[in-house]
Amino acid sequence: WEFNGSFYQPSAFLMMGIPGLEALHPWISIPFCALYLSALLGNCVILFIVRRTPSLHEPMYYFLCMLALTDLGLALCTLPTTLGLFWFGARRIGFDACLTQMYFIHILSFIESSVLLAMAFDRFMAISHPLRHPAILTRSTVLKIGLAIVLRGMLSLLPIPFLLKRLTYCGRTELSHSFCFHPDIMNLACADIKVNVFYGMIILLSTVGTDFIFIVLSYILILRTVVSLTTREECLKALNTCVSHICAVLVFFIPMIGLSMIHRFGKNVPPLVNTLVAYTYLIIPPALNPVIYSIKSTHIREALLRALCRKRG
Repeated sequence: WEFNGSFYQPSAFLMMGIPGLEALHPWISIPFCALYLSALLGNCVILFIVRRTPSLHEPMYYFLCMLALTDLGLALCTLPTTLGLFWFGARRIGFDACLTQMYFIHILSFIESSVLLAMAFDRFMAISHPLRHPAILTRSTVLKIGLAIVLRGMLSLLPIPFLLKRLTYCGRTELSHSFCFHPDIMNLACADIKVNVFYGMIILLSTVGTDFIFIVLSYILILRTVVSLTTREECLKALNTCVSHICAVLVFFIPMIGLSMIHRFGKNVPPLVNTLVAYTYLIIPPALNPVIYSIKSTHIREALLRALCRKRG
């Protein structure tokens, strides 16, 4: 503990694995290793395929590369502490290291939300305004959108570590997960956390909440356009280009909303449920997104097969 008058700050926090199953952590680490391996390899393959295939140098695949980079970042943020805890029982994480991990986890989550919104806008333009799509979403425009997404995430969350550092902590130092999460750290403080709660809620609603609303509006407009198409084949073809993105949106937003609700209102929720939802939110999307896009995107699947054939040849 660091002591300065009436101000207390722990030198470290203790992370929690899966409550009640501590003896099985080495075995539980096996599926986690598989998920992390899938996330790392799958997203690297997506980046490699898009980079090496000129026909995929389009806005849709540029945004997919942004999603893959974000998923790689999320996987790498939680991998050391999660596997360190499961393999070696390394529960201790320094206070500043915890705040740093928390900052990057939240930044990458916000970036992923914004990238999914950008992908929804791309699908809306491609289906509803196909002739204007290439002129509006040029390579430079996509780059500017990517920079704006990163800056929004970094600046909006910049005060969070400082708001946590000003708090007085006492008593408990045990986190609910094998990674650092803002509501989790905040609830360990014995000071007034109204500012943290208010700022966190405002930022969440104005970023992720707004992104989700605009994604829903984009698909309402897409459906209006699809319904107006003359033939059933055209309707199915247009909708088929959105299936991968819809799956990615559901895989990301459902666990995120669930975890946010649990942290704010689920005081009586069993710890095991809280833990499983948190792991689903941070590990499943990075592992599943490359699989979803590889299965549903004909262009990526064909490019991957060509790359494999060239290596065999």
